[in-house]
Amino acid sequence: MLADNSKKQHWETVYADKNPNEVSWTQENPNSSLRLISNTGVSKNAEIIDIGGGDSQLVDFLLNEGYVNLTVLDISSNAIGKARARLGKKSRKVNWLNRDMVDFIPTKKYDVWHDRAAFHFLTKSSDIRRYVEIVEKFVSKELIIACFSKKGPLRCSGLDITQYDIKSIKEQFKDNFELIEGFYRDHQTPFNTSQNFLFARFRRIK
Repeated sequence: MLADNSKKQHWETVYADKNPNEVSWTQENPNSSLRLISNTGVSKNAEIIDIGGGDSQLVDFLLNEGYVNLTVLDISSNAIGKARARLGKKSRKVNWLNRDMVDFIPTKKYDVWHDRAAFHFLTKSSDIRRYVEIVEKFVSKELIIACFSKKGPLRCSGLDITQYDIKSIKEQFKDNFELIEGFYRDHQTPFNTSQNFLFARFRRIK
């Protein structure tokens, strides 16, 4: 894992040097995430945050579906810049936060916290605990995590990751959240390779 002070530079370089078709996590249509957000049953006015959303097109789809309180957090200003340029005037409808997810101190609670392919980059137990603490304090209703499964890659973008299965992801959030849905999906990368992801939707219980 990179030292904390070099993480930002790593991701700034990735997004400065590579286009969407040159990174493995690109999705043309984030179907699984959209279905899980819909399954939460929250209103279009719900506060939704996408952690590590960067240049993901999830925010595009959520805007088109009528959600109006959207926040995207990413460590890379280059990633956010690309997303804002893509959205044009629509980008003004989104709250963009250039933060490291483990240093994030929210100023409000979120009804839905969505994270696809960010949480698994946390490999230090202290960072994982910090992330869980933030979620426990600032997620009021639903938590959606998508990460590499035990059958997925061990590294991504040159970095080590932490793999999960349904049992181990439940364990991370068990004190305040109940698993409502959990399933595995193969993600087809722009390079025609396959990566196995775990998707999990939790509901706050206390």
